[in-house]
Amino acid sequence: MEIDRLIDATFEPVSNAVASIIFYSIRLLDFEVKLILIWLVVAALFFTVYLGFINIRYFAHAFDVLRGKHDRDGEMNGQISRFQALMTSLSATIGLGNIAGVAVAISVGGPGATFWMAIMGFLSMSTKFVEVTLGIKYRQYGANHNSGIISGGPMYYLYSAFERLRKPRMAKFMAGLFAACCIGGTIGAGGLFQANQAYQQTLVVTGGDASFMADKGWMFGIFMAVLVGMVIIGGIQWIAAVAERIVPVMAIIYIVAGFVVIGVHYAAIPGAIQTIFELALYPEAGIGALVGALLMGVQRATFSNEAGLGSSAIAHAAVKTDSPVSQGMVAMLGPFIDTVVICMITALVIVISGAYIEGGGIEGVELASRAFATGISWFPYVLSVTVFLFAYSTMISWSYYGLKCTTYLFGQHMIIEWAYKAIFCLFIVVGASSQLSNIILFTDAMVFAMAVPNIVGLYLLAPEVKRDLQIYLRNLHQKNSG
Repeated sequence: MEIDRLIDATFEPVSNAVASIIFYSIRLLDFEVKLILIWLVVAALFFTVYLGFINIRYFAHAFDVLRGKHDRDGEMNGQISRFQALMTSLSATIGLGNIAGVAVAISVGGPGATFWMAIMGFLSMSTKFVEVTLGIKYRQYGANHNSGIISGGPMYYLYSAFERLRKPRMAKFMAGLFAACCIGGTIGAGGLFQANQAYQQTLVVTGGDASFMADKGWMFGIFMAVLVGMVIIGGIQWIAAVAERIVPVMAIIYIVAGFVVIGVHYAAIPGAIQTIFELALYPEAGIGALVGALLMGVQRATFSNEAGLGSSAIAHAAVKTDSPVSQGMVAMLGPFIDTVVICMITALVIVISGAYIEGGGIEGVELASRAFATGISWFPYVLSVTVFLFAYSTMISWSYYGLKCTTYLFGQHMIIEWAYKAIFCLFIVVGASSQLSNIILFTDAMVFAMAVPNIVGLYLLAPEVKRDLQIYLRNLHQKNSG
């Protein structure tokens, strides 16, 4: 117990300090509103309208591109397939944000928060399209155009955007700022939060406070760190290969389990849906509850699908394609699958079961576990398997994001890569030993910090993306007409 307490006590002041900077709030209509949330919502709305509601008009086309309908024969630069790129991206987003994150949203903002999560997820599809398109367009290759070493992401398109404005110092600063924030976000979202919630679910199914593991978060963290280390040493090909196999399986297990619980409580479905809509739009507690639900929904949706943060662009940059826009279409499916589908299954399970009414204060995976137990008593064990897979897949994908940002800042050297991987695994141990409240503060702060420089770059390059989209659609129309 002393080891866990020591780690948590050391981590708490760091968490509070970082969060106070990133989550700076202003008074708006008598409410404390975090500026970073306004920044993300405005961007999602802007790109949706600016690109002509691309998330609606080309939703079906995105699936066609994913299955290779519009691919040309021949060699293309890249390391992984379209499907592997989407699965790697989803393995980072379909993590515990879809389970614990939804539970946190409901425990703090009420059931109405999940409605705003879905709305934000839908709008975020447009933001995701822009950042992934740019991530591929500005990706960099190794020596002699070596497609075996590809690096891409906001670091590169941010640098190009400001360099065009003839501001070389600003170009270096903004690209470096994103990379530094991404490394922190990697440690938070990829290591700390995932390990913490995976450990909590392990306690739930092994006896809670009476469990052998009750005072041994550090031991669980070491176990997870070893498993993660075994994969990340192989780079993006190993990560993509594992993600390609894990993500579909874990998603299917979770969706089926969710539908079983929903089916058991089928009579409560209309009432649950009504509760979500009423508390999202017409809460009894008044405008304060509405704003609270909206803000919590937006915050947890962004943490879940990462749109606007730029992280997914790093994974998609390794895809085998010569058409950045086409992979942008594929990436657009990410927020829909992650936030509109899987998060809503979690929300329905929690609301239909009524498990959220029993809770007190902020709750994560414990709330989801109680909700699943109302369907079938042994379902928390199924949830444990899913939680473990969700956490594991997220860790290995986020480790790659942090690695690319680390090598961008410090150079492509073997010793740099190994040092980063060791630090990443160390923070998995820290995450399993810390309190959820401290983890949430630090993780959210570092993740959301990435959005500040990234969205600036998206705005600067938006006209370029729009032109590329128009050319892509014109060529597509000619191909279909011919």
